[in-house]
Amino acid sequence: MPRSVLVFDVNETLLDLAALDPVFAGIFGDNAARREWFQQVLQSAFLATITDAYADFGEIGGTALAMVGERRGVAIGDGERSAVREGMRRLPAHPDARPALERLRGDGFRLATLTNNPLATVQAQLDHAGLADLFEVVCSADEVRRLKPAPEPYRMAAARLGVSASAICLVAAHGWDVAGAMRAGCAAAFVARPGQLLDPLAPTPDLVGRDLLHVADQVIAALTSDVMPR
Repeated sequence: MPRSVLVFDVNETLLDLAALDPVFAGIFGDNAARREWFQQVLQSAFLATITDAYADFGEIGGTALAMVGERRGVAIGDGERSAVREGMRRLPAHPDARPALERLRGDGFRLATLTNNPLATVQAQLDHAGLADLFEVVCSADEVRRLKPAPEPYRMAAARLGVSASAICLVAAHGWDVAGAMRAGCAAAFVARPGQLLDPLAPTPDLVGRDLLHVADQVIAALTSDVMPR
């Protein structure tokens, strides 16, 4: 059977991190600090994964904020950490997220999420964004104490769904996430959000779309024509 189990990344894929810009403008006087912070989050997460020294994504977010503060000469205290932490839990969905998910579920696809965020955070995020009702399973890499793009989170998500890794397709707006999923034996679809690029050295994803609706159209067409990787 073609793959009909879709697993979605959350941050930037489903939810709009740009909503944090006012928080970072309030802390640093520059909303571009939000992008600097998230890049530091990813760098620290990759370091933890590569060196097998696990820290959860919430802790990494706090230390990354302190590092940006040190770099910019801004003192970071509990208030600043709390503002960013609460902002992350209240991110809005991208406008294309719910329509695409509803269409896919209406066409019989099983939908799940897989994120590096701790489980309590992602559950709060999906509730606030009005997407929680669309997912059969909500997975966090925290459950296996290995962050994406290590293979363990993708395989854990497949196990939670009762299928093999080869039976799922990850949908993500990050080239590193897509590459991690494919290296773990999954199919992958890349959402080309503004500023997001695929790494030419990584495997080419099965599908590429300009947004989630475009990805949904391709996934449904692929299932109909039986051309999705098996």
